[in-house]
Amino acid sequence: MWFLYLLSWLGIVIQISFIILSVAAGLYYIAELIEEYTVFTCKVIRILILVTMAVYGGLFLFEDFPASMILSGLVSQVMHFWVLRTFPFFDLTSLPFIGAVGFVIFDHYLAFRYFSSVYYPFSQVLAYFTICLWLVPFAFFVSLSANENILPTMAETRPLNADESDVVTNYFSRRSKRYGLLSFFNYAKESILPQRVKKSF
Repeated sequence: MWFLYLLSWLGIVIQISFIILSVAAGLYYIAELIEEYTVFTCKVIRILILVTMAVYGGLFLFEDFPASMILSGLVSQVMHFWVLRTFPFFDLTSLPFIGAVGFVIFDHYLAFRYFSSVYYPFSQVLAYFTICLWLVPFAFFVSLSANENILPTMAETRPLNADESDVVTNYFSRRSKRYGLLSFFNYAKESILPQRVKKSF
């Protein structure tokens, strides 16, 4: 009996490892698609924001959620619209970005406070968190690396050189610094997975 119990724990560890690898591979593929199709990604994120706002409207009309949760969620989506204006470029010190992050944290606080005092089934709580709180921020998080392979334009707000008209030099000087999700996965792939060495005959 103890042997099968140990096997069950080993099976759980193997299953969790496969799930983690599958999620990582999926995120890598999505990040590659986002880098390739930034205009389409912007449209998808805009649709996600509108759908989330419609869900908040449905919660206001058909459920007994507090008005503070609904209002804070709607303001958060407006902040996401402001962040989307400069997509795929993200200025982490801009007021819309800081406001969006702040409202996401505040929305989580309000949701935890409400759901700890009023009982809802776990599936409904998870649906609220997934659709209203996590969907749009996760889309922005995955698309953080989208501007790494974009051609240089004058839309970039902070050139690195003193000569602000020299877009190409600024672009190539920024390419050495890559901090997005795709860069993290590429680094993990290069450092963890074994490299194939081609034989030269």
